[in-house]
Amino acid sequence: MNRNFSAVLLFLMLSGILACKHEPFPGGDHHQKLELVFKDSAYQLTGVAKQQGGLLLVNYPRWSDKYKNAVVSVQDTIHSTPYPDQVFNSWQPGTDGRNKWVCVQSVYVDDNNTIWVLDPAAPFLKTIQGQGAKLVKMLGNRKMPMEIFDLNAVLPDTAYANDVRIDVRRQFAYLTESKGGGIIVIDLATHKMRRVLAGHYSVISDPAFKFIIDGRELMKDGKPAKFNSDGIALTPDGKWLYYKPLSDDKLYRIETQYLRDWNLSGNALERHVQDLGHFSTTDGMIFDRSGNLYMGDLQHYRLLKITPSLSMHIIVQDPRLIWPDSYSIAGGYLYVSCSQIQKQPEYNNGIDRRTSPYTVYRIRID
Repeated sequence: MNRNFSAVLLFLMLSGILACKHEPFPGGDHHQKLELVFKDSAYQLTGVAKQQGGLLLVNYPRWSDKYKNAVVSVQDTIHSTPYPDQVFNSWQPGTDGRNKWVCVQSVYVDDNNTIWVLDPAAPFLKTIQGQGAKLVKMLGNRKMPMEIFDLNAVLPDTAYANDVRIDVRRQFAYLTESKGGGIIVIDLATHKMRRVLAGHYSVISDPAFKFIIDGRELMKDGKPAKFNSDGIALTPDGKWLYYKPLSDDKLYRIETQYLRDWNLSGNALERHVQDLGHFSTTDGMIFDRSGNLYMGDLQHYRLLKITPSLSMHIIVQDPRLIWPDSYSIAGGYLYVSCSQIQKQPEYNNGIDRRTSPYTVYRIRID
């Protein structure tokens, strides 16, 4: 056999092997059905949280003048009530925001079935208002919160706290900050907190990545839209915190023992960040009890599952998954909210491209 031909054949074989190894979406059932659990034709929602055998909560950030409530408890597919009551949802610009919802970005239910509400308190994604940046621990239908964690001391006025995960065993909270990029660590027992990894490459969207969605690069004010650290997930044992910038496909993790070590300097902490490689553009993400990581694929209207061995599978692909945003797992179902962010006027030269309601779906995963 000709030596040159053999070399080419070997190259092609190796290329095929490598291509197969890096094939991003092996297997998976693309035809699992989404079940609609809530829709809102008027107001843009972002977050969803489902208690085991209890409440289904949805939140609405104050991103436009078309706004009613920050957090609601869902009654059926079209009806909801303000959570925990109307008073908490009655904040007005220019007033104190420490004891009311100002601009809630996410809701979360921890392993003890406790509800948490994250309020970055930055209407229109601008600056923190009324000293209202806070993480709030709730308990079901109680009219008052159990505990409020004031974030103002650890965040600049321009910050936007985005998502939260709670380690109930060690009593720590981990939050992403999506404007400047960074992780907020809170000792829930003492209220001590700090912001870490600020500006580190793992919390900053890759400037070279082109965020193509609906056939075009997502743009804002004539520039590529960039979203920094957003999605965050805690492994079932609390050992690892996974996180990523939104507008690229990289995924990172760090052992939480280092985040909880207040004596580690910024540089020392950065050395423990692990780059897991390329996966997808996702907003939120969440682990199940078996250690599978669920996330979205904003560019292709898909939900994905990443196994503990980092093998990635499509679990559903559906045109109704218009910017799958936040996730919650309860009763064997994965709940996902669809916020349609790419259809907002600021990403479409002032034109509202939304043609269907904002929605929450669920899909059986057990």
